[in-house]
Amino acid sequence: MTEHPEDEVREETEPEEAAAPETPAEVAEEPAEVTEEPAAEEPSPPEPVAEEAPAEPVAEEAPAEPVAEEAPAEPVAEEPPAAQEPPAEPPAPTPEPEEEEFEERPREKPEIPGLELEPDLMPDADQYLDAEAQAAAEAEAEAAAARARAEAEDEQARPIAHAAIDLAAGARYTATGKRKTAVARVIVKPGTGTYSINGKPLEAMFPRETLQRMIRQPLETVGYESRMDVVARMHGGGVSSQAGALRHGISRALIEADPNLRGELKRRGFLTRDPRVKERKKAGLKKARKRPQFSKR
Repeated sequence: MTEHPEDEVREETEPEEAAAPETPAEVAEEPAEVTEEPAAEEPSPPEPVAEEAPAEPVAEEAPAEPVAEEAPAEPVAEEPPAAQEPPAEPPAPTPEPEEEEFEERPREKPEIPGLELEPDLMPDADQYLDAEAQAAAEAEAEAAAARARAEAEDEQARPIAHAAIDLAAGARYTATGKRKTAVARVIVKPGTGTYSINGKPLEAMFPRETLQRMIRQPLETVGYESRMDVVARMHGGGVSSQAGALRHGISRALIEADPNLRGELKRRGFLTRDPRVKERKKAGLKKARKRPQFSKR
C-alpha cells in the first residue's frame, strides 16, 4: 500500500485541532498548505513528513491556548450571590421646598414690665433704726403729707381770675344737686353772700365746720362768696349727703352763669356726682354683708 502523506498530515492535524481550537486565521492558513502539496505530487518519504515541521508551528501556535486558559474567567457564571436580588434601594428623598429667606434683624431686648415704676424700698439706714427714731421718721412723713394736703386746699381756695358772671339785679341761676338719696334744688342770685336752706341759715342747718367749708367751696373758688346769695330747698338723705348735694347744686348753677368755669370746677371735682350709695340688704343676711353667726350643729 502506498502511503499518502496527505492523510498523515490530516491525521496529525486533527488531534491538534481537537486539542486546541484554532482561530479563523490559522484555519485559513492550513488549507493553503494542504493545497500546495498536491501541486507537487511528489511522493515524499515518511521522513520528510516527520521533518515537515510546518505542522509543528500549528502546535506551537498555542497562543490560542490562552483562550482556553481564559476559561477561568467564567466565574461570572459561578457568581451565585449575584443571582440574589440586590436590596431595594431607598426611595430618593423628595426635594424639600425652599425656605424663604428673611432678613436678619438685630435682636431687640424685650421691655421689662414695670420698668417705669420707682422702687419703693426702705433705705438701709431706716431698717436698723430704734423705736424712737422710727417714730420720729413716721411723724415727719405724716407732717409732710399734711403740708401737701394743705397746699392742695389752698390752691383750690384760690379764686379763678377769669370768672365773669353777670350780676344783674334780676339774674337767677338754678340747678339741681344730688348725693346719695339727698336732692338739693339751688338758686344762685346777686346778694351779700347769705345762705338760706329750707328757710334756715347755713350754721343752723349744718353745725359742723367741715360741712360748712365744703358748701362754701364753689363760690370761694370763683371769688363771688360775698356777692351772691344761695337759696336752696332740700330733702332726703342725712346731714353729710345733703351738704354734698348742696355743693353739687351750687357748682352747676355757676356753670349756668358762666360756662367758661366748667374746666376749672371739673378739675377740682365739684361737678362730679358722688356715686357711692348704701348697698342693699341681701336675703339671708342681716345687712348687705353681715352674716348671722355660723352654727355647725
